[in-house]
Amino acid sequence: MKRRTAREKVLQGIFQVDVGNIEPNEAFLSIVKQGEDDGFLKTLFFGTIDHLTELDELIGNHLENWTLDRLGRVDRNLLRIATYEMVFEKDIPYSVSINEAVEIAKKYGDEESPKFINGVLSKIKNHLESE
Repeated sequence: MKRRTAREKVLQGIFQVDVGNIEPNEAFLSIVKQGEDDGFLKTLFFGTIDHLTELDELIGNHLENWTLDRLGRVDRNLLRIATYEMVFEKDIPYSVSINEAVEIAKKYGDEESPKFINGVLSKIKNHLESE
């Protein structure tokens, strides 16, 4: 499975957990085909779920004039997934995580989502690089 496809599926699963209060295991099963084994998808999904508090804090610290709960649901969950990648998936360059999130925002977000996602993730990137 292509990584973009995996990221889109993870967005769908995280969205179910966030909006529908679906249990993570149930949401995960809804985004994978029976017998499908994609390590990247599984790591990205459960990694994001397992680190939600930490990710939300990091994202919240880089929002200007917004709070996490005021963000659109697609934007909030895309930020969570991309931030997880940037913090925990050291083999993926920051620019790839940001570009992928922006492209997915074009497909699933509103008109302003790509620019917003890019801005927040760029601030997070600068923060991570300065650590």
